[in-house]
Amino acid sequence: MNKLKIASYNIHKGLSVFNRRLVVHEVRHALKKLSPDLVFLQEVQGEHRSHAHRFDTWPGEAQHLYLAGEGLTAAYGRNANYQHGHHGNAVLSRFPIRNSYNHDLTLHRFEQRGLLHCQLDLPGWNQPLHALCVHLNLLGHDRRKQLAMLVDFIGKRIPKGAPLVLAGDFNDWRRESTRLLGHELGVVEAFEALHGDSARSFPARMPLLSLDRVYVRGFQIEAADVLSGAPWSALSDHAPLYTVLHRGQV
Repeated sequence: MNKLKIASYNIHKGLSVFNRRLVVHEVRHALKKLSPDLVFLQEVQGEHRSHAHRFDTWPGEAQHLYLAGEGLTAAYGRNANYQHGHHGNAVLSRFPIRNSYNHDLTLHRFEQRGLLHCQLDLPGWNQPLHALCVHLNLLGHDRRKQLAMLVDFIGKRIPKGAPLVLAGDFNDWRRESTRLLGHELGVVEAFEALHGDSARSFPARMPLLSLDRVYVRGFQIEAADVLSGAPWSALSDHAPLYTVLHRGQV
């Protein structure tokens, strides 16, 4: 397996901007047409009993399972818990997920966050691929603490130099994370490596802010794009990132 097609997407809990429409079915269709090997999802609704009563076509299973369908395997990291349900991050994979672990990054009750770590078995590889999906806080001082927690976790759990993809919603419009993660983990940000700047992915209808990232180690980067325009601009408040990687020396 020498090429990986990757998407990272904050799906806004499967609802349109301002929560007016249920769009999770359109998200599933759009992702299926994209045909990725690996998907990093944020704001995935594991359960919401109120929405299930509000929308007649609410899926009968958790969103990560519904979006995975028959072609992908799913892992879910439950982060935010409330009266009607919970949401978190998810990784969808075309390859077997050997194991998964959700690491708590919560600093206060108003933003419950996590880092979902999956080890994937890829054909022809002599070691697992480490896939990490993250969603960080809005405030800068919170994000810096969470980045330190993230670096500490990866340093302790993942062998130095092991191939990894770290993707998600970093809420980092100040673009502070790339230098730190590059120095501490030896990763490169895929879009910035190809285009010289971070990807603008928010708001989806007219992307101005750089919130989302795909960091990689052990790969060559073939393509890195923001998927703007139809159908994506009418789904979440974020536009997804799409990256194509080639296997390096792993």
